[in-house]
Amino acid sequence: MKVEDLVEIEAIKDVRQRYSHHYDGKQLDALAELFTEDAICEFAAAFGEDWVGREQIRDRFARFLENEGPEFAVLHVVTNPAIRLVDSETAHGRWYLLDLQTTDPARNPLLLLGVYDDVYRKVDGEWRIHRMRIDFLWPRREVGDPRDL
Repeated sequence: MKVEDLVEIEAIKDVRQRYSHHYDGKQLDALAELFTEDAICEFAAAFGEDWVGREQIRDRFARFLENEGPEFAVLHVVTNPAIRLVDSETAHGRWYLLDLQTTDPARNPLLLLGVYDDVYRKVDGEWRIHRMRIDFLWPRREVGDPRDL
């Protein structure tokens, strides 16, 4: 692996980490900007099925965030990144996800466990999320076939 590849991988890590901060902080415009214009969020029927395009992605996230309480009521903890550069403009990444609630100390803070399965594209020199899927592992199990790492 070349040093340049490591720089690209770090830039991709930054995208996923900013996603967590923007989502949890309810910064919808900044969150939507992390996606390509033609991005697809692959979700099951319970989440409205696939969300296609940056505008629809922003609108659907807005609906979910309305019901999640104040800023940082939910924390996305992403760990164990596995990122593979496919070519100079495409990459694949998988991340473990722990979703935590912060508003009710009497309740279990763990909301769900999952795995993000992402495809990233480099657009105008910036890495963005092109496809995103969450494989849910707990408390319910909805897992797709992993993309090739």
